Amino acid sequence: MDALTTQLMQQLSGNELSQISRQIGTDEQTAGSALSTVIPLLVSALANNASQPTGAQALHQALADDHNGSILGDMSSFLENPATANGAGILEHILGGQQPAVTSGLAQGTGLDSSQVGQLLQIVAPLVMGMLGQQQQQQGFDTDNLSAFLGSQQQQVQQSNPDIISLLNSVLDVNKSGSALDDILGWLIRLFRGR
Repeated sequence: MDALTTQLMQQLSGNELSQISRQIGTDEQTAGSALSTVIPLLVSALANNASQPTGAQALHQALADDHNGSILGDMSSFLENPATANGAGILEHILGGQQPAVTSGLAQGTGLDSSQVGQLLQIVAPLVMGMLGQQQQQQGFDTDNLSAFLGSQQQQVQQSNPDIISLLNSVLDVNKSGSALDDILGWLIRLFRGR
């Protein structure tokens, strides 16, 4: 598991996990299982975005301006009203037009419905950005360092769960086959059956 996912999962154990499961209307075990896929998926999507200079620059600026990690210091308040952090806007930047396909695929694999998955993604996205922003501040990342760091995180995701990377490639429809949704559903079903 990549370092960002590990750190965030540790912070989301206990009361925070209870709050998330209540927010999305499911039990803690289902929420925890879904989080362990959603977080590395978003980390990998950010790594894809940051692999291009313009994407790395935009992400670096967004972290510097809006995501310094302070959200992690008062997670309980954030989880009481997650809409305050504009998770929807963050997801638009991370996933773009592929968000409906990701949501639908995750719904197939997690046992959550699309609405619950959408809520979970909107809760997790600001936390991932906060965790990454905290790393950027602590490590003094410039755009190249940020891109390299995310690339290393993505490699760790690849090693611990290659299906997530395959899922992302499907989401991005790398070969432009137009069948991204079918690929996503297939990958997610395999991913969750493997647990």
